[in-house]
Amino acid sequence: MKKYPTHEENIVALKRIEGQVRGIQRMIEEGKYCVDILTQVHAVMGALAKVEDKVLEKHLKTCVSKAVKGKSPKERQEKFNELMDLVQKFRKL
Repeated sequence: MKKYPTHEENIVALKRIEGQVRGIQRMIEEGKYCVDILTQVHAVMGALAKVEDKVLEKHLKTCVSKAVKGKSPKERQEKFNELMDLVQKFRKL
């Protein structure tokens, strides 16, 4: 079984984001002003982007780095393909 790095340090941020999303739901239920809702949605998107950055950074520093430094050309190619797929997915957003 493969051992993956932990991302526990992101739990606090994700719980905060969860609370922000619940707050946005409340704002909508209460009929708050559209611009205020959009401001909060944008804040959640920014917070998620920060979590995404941290997870990607850890992936590059651990999983990808290990594959690049390793002796297996197959593993290096798999990580390269994985990163290319990820870049293509991110571009579609």
